[in-house]
Amino acid sequence: MSKFDPYNHLNISHDPATDSLTRPATTSTTPTNTDPTPGDPVVSKDVTLNPETRTWARIFRPTKLPSNDNTVARLPIIIYFHHGGWILLSAADAAAHTNCSQITSEVPAIIVSVNYRLAPETRLPAQHHDALDAIHWVRTQAQDPKGENWIRDYADVSRCYLYGCGCGGNIVFFSGLKAYQLQLEPLKICGIIMNQPMFGGVQRTNSELRFATDQLIPLPVLDLMWDLALPKSTDRNHRYCNPMADEVHRDLIKRLGRCLVIGFGGDPMIDRQQEFVTMLVACGVRVDARFDDLGFHNVDFVDSRRAAAVLNIVKEFII
Repeated sequence: MSKFDPYNHLNISHDPATDSLTRPATTSTTPTNTDPTPGDPVVSKDVTLNPETRTWARIFRPTKLPSNDNTVARLPIIIYFHHGGWILLSAADAAAHTNCSQITSEVPAIIVSVNYRLAPETRLPAQHHDALDAIHWVRTQAQDPKGENWIRDYADVSRCYLYGCGCGGNIVFFSGLKAYQLQLEPLKICGIIMNQPMFGGVQRTNSELRFATDQLIPLPVLDLMWDLALPKSTDRNHRYCNPMADEVHRDLIKRLGRCLVIGFGGDPMIDRQQEFVTMLVACGVRVDARFDDLGFHNVDFVDSRRAAAVLNIVKEFII
């Protein structure tokens, strides 16, 4: 693959002088739906999280709210982080919007989908900081009489879950490590969901070599994503990329609550994900690992049957 150009594969270009990307302008996005028509199962709206970092979130709420004794029952809240390899997409991405809508309707739950900062313009650990900002924001809204009403009136922040896809899975792991050290009451993180989490390392795994020419994320593309996301002058054995290579945070990992890890056998990162689960179990973490031998990275975003299977797994974990 010596002639393979990962920039062309992703339809991006990099300006080294400013360490910034020119991204495709054709990415499919979905607008919010604040004024539903009859039959719409979900409403959504965008809110500002941190004006200084220009981060925002898309909130999703079921149109039909469950009730107990004629009062609205509070719903679990999911803080969600989209995929995109650190460098692409947003909370408005069509696939992320659809995924959040389905989870919101089927669980049911309130979802706060975080539009974190992208690399390389903002490198790690900024995305982990954005996640903590979002967690604190949700906690504040729940307690503030003038806070965001969908959270204040409908969410049960004592049943909060972190959910991340791809690089989002990496974000919820590291932000979860930090969050479990903080005093967040009444917010309580009851579980961390990592759907095909993005991890890497310097030493190649069997699955990386076996799927080096994967159509979606061939090995040079994975390497490029890490090159653009990691702090400068570091390599893929940095803990943000390869938590298995860093013993320092093992004591913190022991504090994690329940974790759900989902993976597919055709994903170049499947060996990393399985090694990650082994590390969690060795640290005493309660892990529900769901690995399917069939399927590829992000298969659940293009195959409705796989999407339904993943959704059922998530529902079981939350309920």
